[in-house]
Amino acid sequence: PIDYCRRRSDFATRVVFADGPARQSVAELRRPADAAKRRGASPSSSEVSNVSFSVTFFTEAVSEGTMASRQQAREKETDMTTENRERAQAYRNRLFPGFDSPLACTDPEFVERMDNFAFGEVPASDDLDDRTRMMAILAALIGAQAIDLFKAMAKGAFNVGVTSVEMKELVYQSTPYVGMGRMLPFLYAVNELLEHRLVSLPLESQATTTEDTRLEAGAQKQVDLFGEDMADFYQSGPEETRHINRWLAENCFGDYYTRTGLSDAQREMITFCLLIAQGGCEPQVVSHVRANLRVGNDRAFLIKVVSQCVPYIGYPRCLNALRCIDEAAEQVAESNGE
Repeated sequence: PIDYCRRRSDFATRVVFADGPARQSVAELRRPADAAKRRGASPSSSEVSNVSFSVTFFTEAVSEGTMASRQQAREKETDMTTENRERAQAYRNRLFPGFDSPLACTDPEFVERMDNFAFGEVPASDDLDDRTRMMAILAALIGAQAIDLFKAMAKGAFNVGVTSVEMKELVYQSTPYVGMGRMLPFLYAVNELLEHRLVSLPLESQATTTEDTRLEAGAQKQVDLFGEDMADFYQSGPEETRHINRWLAENCFGDYYTRTGLSDAQREMITFCLLIAQGGCEPQVVSHVRANLRVGNDRAFLIKVVSQCVPYIGYPRCLNALRCIDEAAEQVAESNGE
């Protein structure tokens, strides 16, 4: 028992005995036996017995404590899992009341994990309101060309307060960033959904420019979003490509950014999501992060937006987006002399 005590002394050093609050170390417990050994005498049976009992009690106490800690950890994990499952179910019911995915029958294990993450863990990670969250997700789905999920999530967006005008404007806003060929299926889907909801089409016009004013208004909007360096951008560049810079001002910004129905901050958030979901647009993402920062969508807000997009466009593109946010923030800090 004495040798066993020596071997175990580095495992743990303090123990509380049941017969009182006093704390003794294993080293202290074996001192009488060690002293006897140094005298050349054999430890008394009582000394050996005391150490043996103490080590046995100590080992049992450690074992019971470890088991109790593990049990508490398991119970805590179970509670968290149950809480997250209930939270996911409540959020899912708010988006899609009375709807059960057919995948729950064919892929129940997968759907449970997916739902708990996308509708429980992710929405609970920040304080974005439902409308903002849903507009970010819908824009990302357009960028990712995920038409089937877009149709489902659009229904949920209406259920949490996204308006018909906001939905239409979100799709319109995607046109210069994904092209009309990739935008049209989403516009048809929104029109079908609005008709199903008995919304009269066309909606009230949100245009504020004419063919004669779109260039000037678009160039001014570029300045508002990106700074004075963009004042004459549409006139810059080599002659053979200058027309594209002009189109950028009058079409992208003059036709779309000047519309009402969405604020500049909302349009820039939507554009950011459209770009990060496509991949390969990192230079444009950095530029539009800077625009987001100018209109009040700060770094913390953009990180929240990216976080909400993770279940829908995946980790690689979201990680790239985070890198773009940091790069743009560093550029802004440098330009401000920080």
